[in-house]
Amino acid sequence: MTVKEYGQFCGLARAMEVVGERWTLLIVRDLLLGPKRYTDLRNGLPNIPTNILATRLKQLEAHGVAVRRALPHPDRGVVYELTDHGHELQSAVTALGRWGARTMTEPRPGEITTIESRALSFHTAFRPEAAGEDTLGYEVRMADATFRLSVDGPSLTVGHGPHPDPDLIIETRAGRPVLDLMRGTLTPAEALASRSLHIEGPAPLLARFAELFRL
Repeated sequence: MTVKEYGQFCGLARAMEVVGERWTLLIVRDLLLGPKRYTDLRNGLPNIPTNILATRLKQLEAHGVAVRRALPHPDRGVVYELTDHGHELQSAVTALGRWGARTMTEPRPGEITTIESRALSFHTAFRPEAAGEDTLGYEVRMADATFRLSVDGPSLTVGHGPHPDPDLIIETRAGRPVLDLMRGTLTPAEALASRSLHIEGPAPLLARFAELFRL
């Protein structure tokens, strides 16, 4: 497969040759949450042309960033997943998301928020220096998605679905109250008083959430 080379003996140039094409890092972002079928990726990136998605996946495979895997019986079909080499992009994707979030206010006309972009926002907002030696599990339930957040000191793992043993469950009909908590425009006390969200578990852990996740 032809690679657009920059002609520079530089690590950044090499990286850009692999993931610098349009849409590539958003595909990586979505795969960082776990294996996905082609249709899952297509639904999560509704504006990507199908031929571009197919081409980018082939490029990621060719560079050893992603692989295809047949699902075992009784499931059928094929999923795409990141290799260990691909998962090493997590810190780079998170750093870019944090850098880009600094200029974000309100969505521009026509912009959407996907489940995968919301999952990245937890990585973006996480403050490892504030975590200390905490070991905490949060389950965040929104209208159309549930996320499990596992904090283990300075490490964070984000996944889809319920947390097996959450210390606190945060439930809201929309994602805005959680985003406002992370932005600091809504305090935990205000959120509970306004009933914009509901919690199951100790209230101080909501304040701890706002300390650990801050945009």
